[in-house]
Amino acid sequence: MTSDGSTLIGILTDVGENEMTATMERMEGVGFPVVEIDGDPLAVGQIGTYLIIRQGQIQVVAMVLAARQDRRSPEKLREPESAERYRGVMKLVPLGELDVQLNFQRGIVHYPTPGAEVHLARRREVEALFKKHRARGYELGYLPSRPSITLCLDPSLLFGRHLAILGQSGSGKSWGVASLLQRAVATMPNAHIILLDLHGEYVWADQEGKRQSAFDESIYRYLDARELEIPYWLLTYSELVDLLIDRSDKSASTQMAFLREVLLVLRRKANKDMEEANISIDSPVYFSLVELYHQFKRANEQVTDFGKVKGPLYGQFDEFLIKIQARFNDVRYDFLFKPKRRRTSATLSDLLRDFVGLKDPKRQITVVDFSPVPFDVRPTLSAQVGRLAFEFNYWNPRSREFPILLMCEEAHAYIPRGADTQYEGTRRSMERIAKEGRKYGVGLAVVSQRPHELSETVLAQCGNFICLRVTNPDDQQYIRDLVPDAESGLVDILSALGRGEAMAMGESVPLPTRFQFYRPNPPPNSSDVDFYGQWREGPQDFDVEAIADRWRRQGR
Repeated sequence: MTSDGSTLIGILTDVGENEMTATMERMEGVGFPVVEIDGDPLAVGQIGTYLIIRQGQIQVVAMVLAARQDRRSPEKLREPESAERYRGVMKLVPLGELDVQLNFQRGIVHYPTPGAEVHLARRREVEALFKKHRARGYELGYLPSRPSITLCLDPSLLFGRHLAILGQSGSGKSWGVASLLQRAVATMPNAHIILLDLHGEYVWADQEGKRQSAFDESIYRYLDARELEIPYWLLTYSELVDLLIDRSDKSASTQMAFLREVLLVLRRKANKDMEEANISIDSPVYFSLVELYHQFKRANEQVTDFGKVKGPLYGQFDEFLIKIQARFNDVRYDFLFKPKRRRTSATLSDLLRDFVGLKDPKRQITVVDFSPVPFDVRPTLSAQVGRLAFEFNYWNPRSREFPILLMCEEAHAYIPRGADTQYEGTRRSMERIAKEGRKYGVGLAVVSQRPHELSETVLAQCGNFICLRVTNPDDQQYIRDLVPDAESGLVDILSALGRGEAMAMGESVPLPTRFQFYRPNPPPNSSDVDFYGQWREGPQDFDVEAIADRWRRQGR
């Protein structure tokens, strides 16, 4: 507390709708001192700390956004009682109100006026802000300024209303994700989480080839994205169009019309045990890709009257045939076009069981490793992963009892904003989850270091943001435009955050909160490369032949 036993540190001098200014007129000593309050040392004016503004029955909770020292005027310095040369000034953002029973209400109804007292928040007042979600026990971290006070979030709102974890490279995103998921499983043992791991940070092989992970072996299942084997016959009509037809081709409309007709016939032909009325062009049932090729080839070469008259589709499918053959011969697409296990419609249930972690032994987290997948193949594969997650619960009559979270690491790499047709399928799958997933118990969490490159539709549907350090002005402005106006000023704090520190905003937290993630145990494989150490003491030679062999085999 302050030297006179009071929590009073200043007065309110300016009041705005989303910003206020407090002047430390009544603090003793020079500058912003470190004081003791409830046994904890607290630096007055520290960014992200909470203050209480009191005026009569009004108690407004505010957060410190910025602090500075103003030099006092010469007139003040000549006054005997004004021995200090400087006074502290703080910029505050109002967050909500506390009633006399210390119940917190977000938003401001009763605004204080200039002259109101500004107090340090006591422990019981700060704890009252977070007591709403404390009963659920989902602790993500603690307040840097008050380490004894933990941050609890509402997991139903955090995952059900979608989540964006944003921060530049090196800010601690992977640590935050690992900690978030580890604690989710510890708190909710029946969790169902699918993690898209683009760089092998959560499951990886050490130097001896032994598998390491950021999760205990009892809670996760590892799947190589290629070995998951999502076959071509699961693709919808529109996805097959994206994969096989060049929309700029002058015959594209003819190719699409013929594909629609042939696809329906082949799906029904290969599944005669099912009622034809139940099979559409998008049904996830097996059909022969070879027969599809030959249907197009025959139509493309059809002639009548002993070869004198060309058929109506003669030469219309040249580009299509070249493209499908090129895809089929590309070994990188073998997981899609040459399935080894998923060769019948009946294998769909085994794929789904594997995908959501229900295959014995059951696991709460399914890590889908994308690191061995070539970059230009990832959009096709990630589109299927997103669609599988949505379709599973869309067709699940008990979806409300089986909520699923799809966690997308480095989401900007395959869910970009803009009109790039290469990513159209993935964008469509993820945006569908963002817009409709909440109704069917499918939550989406996107992790990105470049938020302004990520689909604006996906980010606009996120009800929660965990923002780590962001210094890029474009990214800061993009985040500022996404959050409510009352919280937009908090984005200024992001550039000052330390590693593993974050600002939590949204529906799952009672008020915007600066917090420090708990250290994950075990940590992910995301630490910076030690250039100094390796360049001084590291190996002087490598098995380049093995590197070349891995590159040729496209296997890490």
